[in-house]
Amino acid sequence: MRLDRVLADFDGHLTQAYRAASAAAYRADLKLWRDFLAERGIVDIEAVQPEHLRHFLRRERARGVAIRSLRRRFAALRALYRYLQRQHPSLIDPSQHLRLPKLEQHFPDWLTVDQAQQLLNVPLPPSGQAATTPERQAGLAQARDRAMLELLYSSALRVSELVAIDLDHLDLAGAWLRVSGKGGKERMVPVGQAARAALRAYLPLRATLAATGTTALFLNQRGGRLTVRSVQRIVDRWGRDRLGQALHPHALRHSAASHLLQSSGDLRAVQDFLGHAGIATTAIYTHLDHQHLAAVYDSAHPRAHRTSPKQSPKEDC
Repeated sequence: MRLDRVLADFDGHLTQAYRAASAAAYRADLKLWRDFLAERGIVDIEAVQPEHLRHFLRRERARGVAIRSLRRRFAALRALYRYLQRQHPSLIDPSQHLRLPKLEQHFPDWLTVDQAQQLLNVPLPPSGQAATTPERQAGLAQARDRAMLELLYSSALRVSELVAIDLDHLDLAGAWLRVSGKGGKERMVPVGQAARAALRAYLPLRATLAATGTTALFLNQRGGRLTVRSVQRIVDRWGRDRLGQALHPHALRHSAASHLLQSSGDLRAVQDFLGHAGIATTAIYTHLDHQHLAAVYDSAHPRAHRTSPKQSPKEDC
C-alpha cells in the first residue's frame, strides 16, 4: 500500500474520530514521518521497519525536539497502524515494540504566599456604580479582574473552568461554586472570604454591562462571555504590574494547591479540590511541599548549616 494513499484515507478518519486540534497535530506529525521515509526511498507502508522509526526519533531528538513532541509523533503513528490493522489484520506494526524515553518531570510554576498576597491586595472599588463613564468602565474592569484572580486562586480553577461559570453556578451565601471540569465532570469547590468580597463588589457593576440573555459570570466590554485568551492576557498584565513577572492563570491554580497542601497535608482533599481523576496527578504537589520544607530547614534548623573548616563544632547540648 502506498504511503500517500494510506495517509489520505487516514485523514478522513482523523477528521471524524479526533478533535480538530488533535487531528491537525497528527496530520503534521505523519507528514514528517512520510517525508523522512520518502528521503530513504520508502513509499510503501509494508516496507517500514522498526529501525526506520528509531532513526527518525533519534534524528528528531538531535534536532532539539522535546520528548513530549516526540511522544505525540509516536502516538500519531500508533493511531495510524491501529486504523490500518482493523482493515488489514496481517499488517505488521513496526512501532509496537519501540520504547520512548520518559517525560521529564515538570514542576508547575507557582507563587509564594507572599507573592500571592502582593498580587491580590488591591483595594476593592466602590460597588453599585453604573458603568457609563470611562472612569467607571475602568472601575468595572478592575473589579472584574480582581474577582477573577481571587477566584482562580481561592478555588484553584482552570482558566477554561473560570470562563464557563454562569451566575447560577455561584452560591455566595453558602460559599460554594459548581465547576464543570475536564470531560464535563462537575465538582463543588469552596469560595474563600476574599473572593466572595471581590465578587460582591463586581456583581452590581456586571449587571450594568450584561447583554440581554447573558448568563456568564465574567463579561467582556461588550457584555458577552469573556474568553480564555482574554483572561490569560489580563492575568499576565497583573503579574507584570504587581509582581514584575509574566504570570499564567494556571500558576494561580498550582499556587492554591501547593499552599493548601503545605497547610493541611491532606493530599486526598487537594485531589478533590483540583478535580483530579487520580491521586498520582495530585502527588506532584508533594514535591513542591518537600521543596518548601527543604528551604525552611536550610534557613532555620540549627544543624542545617555546614560548619566552616576553621571552626570546630560545639558539643550537642
